[in-house]
Amino acid sequence: MSAEERARRALGRWLVFSATLCWGTTATLARSVFRDGGVPAQTVVELRLVIAGSLLLAWMLARNRGALRIERADRGALLVLGLFGVAAVQGTYYYSIAKLGVGLAILLQYVAPSLIVLWEMARGQRPSPAMVAAVLLALGGTALLVSGVDRSSVHASAFDWVVGASSSVIFAFYVLASKRLVARYAPETVLVYTFAIAAVFWACVTPPWRIVAARYSASMWVQFAVLGVFSTLVPFRCFYAGLKRLPAAEAGVIATAEPVVAILAAFVFLGEGLKPAQMLGAAMVIVAAVLASRGHPETAEAGVERG
Repeated sequence: MSAEERARRALGRWLVFSATLCWGTTATLARSVFRDGGVPAQTVVELRLVIAGSLLLAWMLARNRGALRIERADRGALLVLGLFGVAAVQGTYYYSIAKLGVGLAILLQYVAPSLIVLWEMARGQRPSPAMVAAVLLALGGTALLVSGVDRSSVHASAFDWVVGASSSVIFAFYVLASKRLVARYAPETVLVYTFAIAAVFWACVTPPWRIVAARYSASMWVQFAVLGVFSTLVPFRCFYAGLKRLPAAEAGVIATAEPVVAILAAFVFLGEGLKPAQMLGAAMVIVAAVLASRGHPETAEAGVERG
């Protein structure tokens, strides 16, 4: 691997980790908006997409209008990614939080890296032992991080469990489909269209006039803006930029650092204690990220020309 490719992949890892840093630290704010503010999860999802998409579109119109051009052949792929990727990932994740609890929702979603590896194997790619070990460590570490599952999840319906399990499949699809599109377009190009598509979908679920009628306070709108920028626009931009430089499986494993960051943020800002099992889980996820960075050198080499 050349020095240029090593630098490219190192930057990609830092970009993906930066995304997880934003997602993890803003999780405490999102939880506060849900619980203390009484705002429905689908409303938060819709507003963060609208805010992030509007800011990104304004920036592109002012600085890079040419990036808004999309080939006709790729419009269908963007529509599918917006609906069954961006909109569905957030919808199934927040539904799982409501019905199964935060711990199980996180654990189920982060089965995705193992599904990505299985998909690559089905296509004839043989994962390295380091990547297999990374996926297993990431899954085990995440399970320890979110230990203490809400007992109410035991009484959840079969439909609730199906939706929860589907979140991992949808997240794996989201990463793989995004990887194909960011290989052809700038990350902001893919984001601005998929944000818009997902926002329109959620606007059909919760019409804008219903949000206006809720008469949220000015301080709540400030929190919506923070979530739009630091929980959506910045991290998704970083994740896509990192995904452009990394194999999908490696990016997926590094993204499992999100619950590590979220738990540490809760410890620092909310005073929530850390259990020994959680500390062990965090260590396992960190080791998994290091192993994943050694797991697919040949894939990254092959993707240099497309980046």
